[in-house]
Amino acid sequence: MIFSKRVFGAAIVKAINSNYNADFSGQPRTLPDGTVYATDKAFKYAVKNYLKDVYGNDERIFYFKRLNEEFVPYSLDDAYAAMFPINKDTKEKKVVAKDILSCLDIRLFGATFAKKAKAGNIAISIHGPVQINHGVNIWAENNIFSEQIMSPFRNPDEKSEEKQATTLGRQSKLQEGHYLHHFSVNPSNLSEVVKLAGEGAKSLSEEDITKLKEAMSRGVTWYDSASKAGSENEALIWITLKEGSKLVLPNLTQLVKLKQVKENGLVVLDCEKLKAKLADFKAEIESVEIAYNNDSMKLENIESGWTILNL
Repeated sequence: MIFSKRVFGAAIVKAINSNYNADFSGQPRTLPDGTVYATDKAFKYAVKNYLKDVYGNDERIFYFKRLNEEFVPYSLDDAYAAMFPINKDTKEKKVVAKDILSCLDIRLFGATFAKKAKAGNIAISIHGPVQINHGVNIWAENNIFSEQIMSPFRNPDEKSEEKQATTLGRQSKLQEGHYLHHFSVNPSNLSEVVKLAGEGAKSLSEEDITKLKEAMSRGVTWYDSASKAGSENEALIWITLKEGSKLVLPNLTQLVKLKQVKENGLVVLDCEKLKAKLADFKAEIESVEIAYNNDSMKLENIESGWTILNL
């Protein structure tokens, strides 16, 4: 069944002694005022990785790093040829559009796709239905610390004065953070490319949205690495508008806040402003769901009609 309703929401990622999204120097990313943040790409990667691992036998995930037999990353054309070998030499834009719409990540997040063809390049730009903002740390403190780590190997540089010693490295982590990513879902963003692809092209479906919600609430916890150990999904707010609603909600970073004093070791997510804002547009809202980790978070000022779930 085609999914046609618009959605607004927020995903909150907890990081304890962790580096959820490092910059190229290995430091947690910070705004000019020192506030820690994460790019939308970090969250999307976790979502796509979850979808690939859990649904990889049933769904195509196109925009994900893959290696050839020589362990060299695929180019865009290589990836297309590997996933759609029958159409690898196609000259038809319609065929390419239909192929890439069969990939779940493209139906969700869109793509800028440029394929080389003998009769000229094929370029397709898809404005994804799911738009995710950068995640900003909504916890008051932004305490970053660094620690030295030792490599088991020596420095091979013969000019080094310490060429006989093993090398030292450094890793940086955030003591505690709670990143809030605002997001929206607008299925109509796919309408033009679905029309281009023609009969049989996949649109955003109810099943796609079910998988997206699952990945948004589990993907960060699922993806575990040395630097990201301690980064976990903490909450997902999902606001579904009624069919045909033109309502535009503000960024949820403005509508929810964490109290800066924990209660019994739990952070408190205060939804008072969100509750008041949604009450103004009650006629246009179909449902509000909040899934959260009740081992680390407590909810406050919740509307009685909201659906509350545990992650």
